[in-house]
Amino acid sequence: MSPGGESATSSMIYERLRGLIASGYLGQGERLPTVRQTAADFGVAPGTAARAFRQLEQEGLVETRKGGGTRVADSASPLPGLVVAKMRELVQLADSLNITVDDLQSALLAIWPATR
Repeated sequence: MSPGGESATSSMIYERLRGLIASGYLGQGERLPTVRQTAADFGVAPGTAARAFRQLEQEGLVETRKGGGTRVADSASPLPGLVVAKMRELVQLADSLNITVDDLQSALLAIWPATR
């Protein structure tokens, strides 16, 4: 792949991860795949994925710790990682029971005030 192509791919990786964080799909403290895994997933060189990770870190969206990997920064995502993980479980369960998103949302809106 040419250097120009890698730059465009780095931007694509950055935009994809940024979108997952901004939307709340990746919650606070959730660990991102390694640079090597991300590179393999996108079919690019590790340096290309590393550029995307550096850009996310420069913008304060992720934090990288030695031995701790790269995680979503607390200030970057609207929801804690644990909540996002539980929501994923709920969606999978609801889908397996053929529950619609509208029914799930209605139930959440009804339960929320009753438990506060």
